[in-house]
Amino acid sequence: MAQFRDQKLLDKIAARLKDLREERGVSQETVYHELDIHIARIEVGKVNISVSTLSRLCEYFDIGLAEFFSELE
Repeated sequence: MAQFRDQKLLDKIAARLKDLREERGVSQETVYHELDIHIARIEVGKVNISVSTLSRLCEYFDIGLAEFFSELE
């Protein structure tokens, strides 16, 4: 089964994550060292991020998934 990829949605998610990271003054390197997640690849929309990874990033940025997605619309 092929994986579906919605590039417009991935771009919105990428921008939102980048905004959250920058608002908190955290570098991509810090996120990688603290979570072992390559957020740089996610922030440019190259990765079809899993819900589990997004959930972990939301926890790190102290935001719920519902709030995260409410900001995308």
